[in-house]
Amino acid sequence: MYKWATDLFPINRSLTGEGVRETLRYIKNVLPELTVKSIASGEQVFDWEIPNEWNVKDAYIETPQGKKIANFKENNLHLMGYSIPINETVSLDDLQLHLHTIKEMPNAIPYVTSYYNENWGFCISENERLQLKEGDYKIVIDSKLEKGELNYAEIILPGTESKEILISTYICHPSMANNELSGPVVTMQLVKWLKEQDQLRYTYRIVFVPETIGSVAYISENFKSLKENVLGGFVVTCVGDDNNFSILTSKWGNSLFDKIGLNVLKNHTNDNFKMYSFLERGSDERQYSSVGVDLPIINLMRSKYGEYKEYHTSLDNLNYISPKGLLGGYEIHRKSIYLLENNYKYKVALPCEPQLGKRGLYPNISTIDTQKKIEVMMNIIAYSDGEKDLIDVANIIEADGGKCISIIKQLMVAKVIVKVD
Repeated sequence: MYKWATDLFPINRSLTGEGVRETLRYIKNVLPELTVKSIASGEQVFDWEIPNEWNVKDAYIETPQGKKIANFKENNLHLMGYSIPINETVSLDDLQLHLHTIKEMPNAIPYVTSYYNENWGFCISENERLQLKEGDYKIVIDSKLEKGELNYAEIILPGTESKEILISTYICHPSMANNELSGPVVTMQLVKWLKEQDQLRYTYRIVFVPETIGSVAYISENFKSLKENVLGGFVVTCVGDDNNFSILTSKWGNSLFDKIGLNVLKNHTNDNFKMYSFLERGSDERQYSSVGVDLPIINLMRSKYGEYKEYHTSLDNLNYISPKGLLGGYEIHRKSIYLLENNYKYKVALPCEPQLGKRGLYPNISTIDTQKKIEVMMNIIAYSDGEKDLIDVANIIEADGGKCISIIKQLMVAKVIVKVD
């Protein structure tokens, strides 16, 4: 996953343009099932309109001393997203009106965009801005903003049931690692894992879109299918750093996906994670869970967007994420999907507690570990009434859902409990 992130990091992504297509070509090379689609500029999607396509060849500022600064080719964050073309000379005072810095982080280059208001700008560190001298500055932005298309992609992995799980991630930020690339690369690895399964229960709809306008467009294009088939799902973002895990719950906070996500995080982190409500939303869950769409979507993250100082700056780079961090982000999603796939209702097959010993389920030697397992097993039996599903039982008895699945499989083989259709 880290290799994928490293390969994708230099690409200049935005809402539209060749950078998005290049990114999708890379993903398709890893996942041939990927279907790339497009929507033309100017097309109406609910209350929004697909913007013109933006592409950049070069951009820089030339100082009075003839030095190039804010060089787009050295760091694509230097150019404000969707900057219009310009080639002229301006005074330092005029230039300052178009410079963006972060005074509190003097070494960082901020990430700034102006998608829906034609403008131009450059992003530099505050330290560099303070070094600028009076004089004339040549401004060069070799960009094109013209009719084109918005690109997105999807993969549909069919299951035995028609009901779907949505996994959505975004592909619209330039060179940032945690906020941009961790989501797509973890999603790619999830797809590879899903493909390895002998049989999937649910159908999986995996979506790579530009954030906000892309998810709005995707919902507009697939509204009926999403409403009829999707149970809920995940927006995969900010899953690559080494900090503690977090969850942003669904709108109402009590969906199946909330129950599963919380169970996974409690047991994966020893209850050391942070929980955010839907009131603190900020990614594409805003669209998927909007009134009229109403899909229960959660975010399982490490450092939440907007909650770490490197967010939307040049410091959110490949040093901020790690192979271990990405693996952790992948694991919490894999475990959640595993729980979803096995979340059935079960019922004890006979009255009173079963005699476990004669079924080979009771250990010959008692240890702390075996006693804990027996305690969980007996609690599963006590609450398997055919009314509550596995995740409800696991949360009631405060047990790891994944371990409950393993125990339930043993109990089913021993004919102690049965699956309820």
